[in-house]
Amino acid sequence: MHLARLRLRDFRNYARLDAAFVPGFHVFLGDNAQGKTNILEAIYLLATLRSFRGVGGAQMIRHGQKGYFVGAQIVGQGTHEAKFYWSPTERQLSLDAQPVKRLSEFLGTLRAVVFCTEDLQLVKGTARMRRRFLDLLLSQTNPAYLPLLQRYAAAVRSRNVLLKHRPVDEAALESFSREVVTAGEKLVALRQELLPKLSPLARLACRRITSDSEELRLEYQPSYQGDFAVALAKARPRELAFRTTLIGPHRDELNLLLNDQPAAKFASEGQKRSIALALKMAQAEFLTGIHGSPPVLLIDDVMGELDARRRKGFLPILERAHHARSQVFMTCTEENWPRDLGLEMNRWQVEKGTISPVTA
Repeated sequence: MHLARLRLRDFRNYARLDAAFVPGFHVFLGDNAQGKTNILEAIYLLATLRSFRGVGGAQMIRHGQKGYFVGAQIVGQGTHEAKFYWSPTERQLSLDAQPVKRLSEFLGTLRAVVFCTEDLQLVKGTARMRRRFLDLLLSQTNPAYLPLLQRYAAAVRSRNVLLKHRPVDEAALESFSREVVTAGEKLVALRQELLPKLSPLARLACRRITSDSEELRLEYQPSYQGDFAVALAKARPRELAFRTTLIGPHRDELNLLLNDQPAAKFASEGQKRSIALALKMAQAEFLTGIHGSPPVLLIDDVMGELDARRRKGFLPILERAHHARSQVFMTCTEENWPRDLGLEMNRWQVEKGTISPVTA
């Protein structure tokens, strides 16, 4: 799989961009605030329909414009044209000139994994960040997962509305409770099925990065014990007091244990960086195993932040992408681009929202 063409209109600091990319390694060079990361953000947006910077659509519109457009030609088992327009009043998403009616039909057209400084929030941030990590990976690999997640989220929202009103409509609340339990149990089952497959990949990646000095383990922790329906019924008095749904997959946790200790509490900053890197490497390895080809890798100035040991542990995933003729997009400044990779790279100069190939 690779991104053959990228088109941007009024996206971030790009008024207009039309670029063609061959398989292989691409490094975007330039000073800060020139638009290097914006290109990676646009590619990730096409893969997941969200920004890895955690911002909304309005913040991706070029200053003074009404909306943005991102389009691409994606080559995988076939060739596909993806187009996405977003404005505060209008959203259009199409695949091969046909409007996308269900997101599950679109996700997976382009598979991408991003490595960026925001990845540290997988370790340091709230449980919501780790749940989103699992949800994205399952949405990329199981077509049934996203509709199920949307169904569950809608039921929880409706249930929360009922809990906020007085008096509570008990019949309606019971109806949405059944929907929450039915969808929620399936979500938890799929997440728990994923962990025995993902955890060994993360453990191996962590060993590579730390030269076998650290042991990482992933553990899924539901927000309730035993039967979900029974636990939800027992939580009813507290829910009526807090006026919200207090247990369920939307409150579950992915525990990250380093040497059997909670990473968020006991790991050093360097160890947390290693864990975040290991999680994303595991994500890429899992996608490769499921689909038989590596995802597009997006690396936002991460190599310059890694010490020699962590960089050495990171190299195998890049080498596999190289041998598989996949694509890697990296951002760097001229001073820290990774010459030690020893791989042939397509170099691009980025300046004030324009890119041009570097031939020298």
